Amino acid sequence: MTITKDDVRAWVAGYEKAWTSNEPEDIRALFAPGAEYRFEPFSEPEVDIDAIIASWLDHRDEPGTWTFDSEVIAIEGDLGVVEGRTVYGRLGTAYRNLWLIRLDDGGRATMFTEYYAKEPEVEQAAAVAGAV
Repeated sequence: MTITKDDVRAWVAGYEKAWTSNEPEDIRALFAPGAEYRFEPFSEPEVDIDAIIASWLDHRDEPGTWTFDSEVIAIEGDLGVVEGRTVYGRLGTAYRNLWLIRLDDGGRATMFTEYYAKEPEVEQAAAVAGAV
């Protein structure tokens, strides 16, 4: 299967919806049965939808505490690569993100891995100053 940038953009839009709502059904809509979710690249994955939902809700970000911008930077077969930037204005923290997402025929993730790095203090201050 070959996916498109539009497929990945649609998935990211769904992810942002779930990130904002923290509703189990919004999270469930993102992942295929048996999906693997890694919150960090070398962590053990959460496997299957119910485990992903439970972990997501245990580590949820509250609505209005973050902003996120992203761009799909590569596609290879069923794998999409997304570069993003997350700003937590109230915390005064900004992160650069790299997401690896494998999608099935239905547009649901079979694998999601997040890489992230905290921005240097100077970049964080500028990001937070511009955050809503």
